[in-house]
Order: sequence, then C-alpha cells, then structure tokens
Amino acid sequence: MQRQKRLQVQAMSIRSPKSSSPPPWGVLVLLAHHLDPKSLGVASCVSKSWYLSMASDHIWQPLCMSHYPSLSNLKITHPSVSYHRLYAMAYVAAKRRVRGPSVPQFSVDSLIFDIHILGTKDNHPIVKIAKPGNEFCFDHNGVFRFDFGVNNYECLTSSMNEMLEDVKITWNVVLKDWSAVFTMMDYEGKVRYSPGSEGWFSQELPPPRCCSSDSTSGIVADLKLVFYRRKDGGDKVRVDKVSVGILNVVNWRYVIVEDGIRYLQHFLFPC
Repeated sequence: MQRQKRLQVQAMSIRSPKSSSPPPWGVLVLLAHHLDPKSLGVASCVSKSWYLSMASDHIWQPLCMSHYPSLSNLKITHPSVSYHRLYAMAYVAAKRRVRGPSVPQFSVDSLIFDIHILGTKDNHPIVKIAKPGNEFCFDHNGVFRFDFGVNNYECLTSSMNEMLEDVKITWNVVLKDWSAVFTMMDYEGKVRYSPGSEGWFSQELPPPRCCSSDSTSGIVADLKLVFYRRKDGGDKVRVDKVSVGILNVVNWRYVIVEDGIRYLQHFLFPC
C-alpha cells in the first residue's frame, strides 16, 4: 500500500503546479522502465489506465528476456501472448518449484501397524504384532523406520538353529478410526534362523494414485527380522526384533517420517 501511494505521489509531482490534468502516459511508460517487476505489479493496480501503461511489451520484454529467456521464445510462435503474461506465468512456476511440500493430514499416532509372519509349510504363526502409533519406537534420525521388540506373546514359535524356512509376510497400515487400510507388504520368501543374524525383506510400493500405474515409485517397504537363541538353551532360535520402514531405492536411505505420511495419505484418504 505504501509503495502504491509513493508511485501516485511521484506521478502527481510530474504535473505542473498550476495544472490539474493528469501526466502524459508516455511519462509513466518512461518511469516504468526504471521499476523492478514487483513495483510494476503494484503500479498496475492503481487504475485501469496505469495497468495498460505498465503492461506494455516494451517494458516487460527486457525483463522477461533477462529472467526467463527460454520462455520468452514462445513470443515468436505465439505473438498474441504478451511478455507481461509470459513473465507472470514463469514467476508463478518458479515459486511452485521451490515451494515446500504440504503439511501431512495426519500423524503417526493415527496409525496402527499390523504385522503377521507365517510359516508357509503349515501356516504356523511366527510373529504377530499390532502396534498403535503412540507406542512406536522412533528412529533418532527422524526417518520412517520403526523397531518393535517382540515379546513371548508376539513371537508365537521358535525354530531350529540354522533352519531355512519359507515364510509369508504381511504388513498392513490401518487408520485408528478403522476407515481405511493400506497393505505395505504381502510377500513370500525364505528366512534362515541363526542367532544374531537378520532376515531382510523388501517389496516395491505402488506409485501414488496421481501417477501412471506404469511408472515406478522409487521406494520400497522394508522389513527386517533379528534372531536370538532362547535363554533356556538348546538350539531353538526365535525372533527378537522386527524393524519396518520405507526405503528410497535412489539413494538407499529411509525417507523422513513426514514424507512417509504424505505417501500413505494418497491411499488412506479418498480423493
């Protein structure tokens, strides 16, 4: 507002002290050549006449060529488009590129992780976990990776040391209000029961619904099992810990929690 008033005062000062007629529009155009794009935009709001004067191609062509030279070439194939319009389009596009992502619509506390691991030979349960988000153990780096210690109730079976077994792994993410569920992993593989070792499983996640089904998401659901030998001795080995997360296969790093939530909301919330 102050800038707009200052421009009006500058225009008034051009008038003759004894004359009440407005300044010649040619003078405004000459003045406009010394203004930056933001000041030109403010001056365009003074009146319709000011807008027409400040929107001249003679004013905006050098600005457009200086800031957005590639887009200025559209004037050659589409001469009816003004440089003022081209500059405005390019400015908005540049702002969108640097704009931060939207705030997630929910938090981890709104989720329940449901993890089932079965032996496929006779469908005997190995691990059964259902954890609400407020009980998650967060990674100190702020990434979407969570560790779950497995107690005796959740680890339902033990196997022989060094035994190789076919397993089926299912990991579902459920909203606490039971309005939606998304399957992060539905996978069959092999795991070897060895104390201190890890069983690692990953499965590519689908791209968000805004993208073509032929494209890849570049992220995978990641699940690891950590084994240890039972304290009562013998050669029985059980699952000690389950770790789950979302891994970016481009840089092989886990995504941050906020990005993981933004991905999930594509599937847990309707359009």
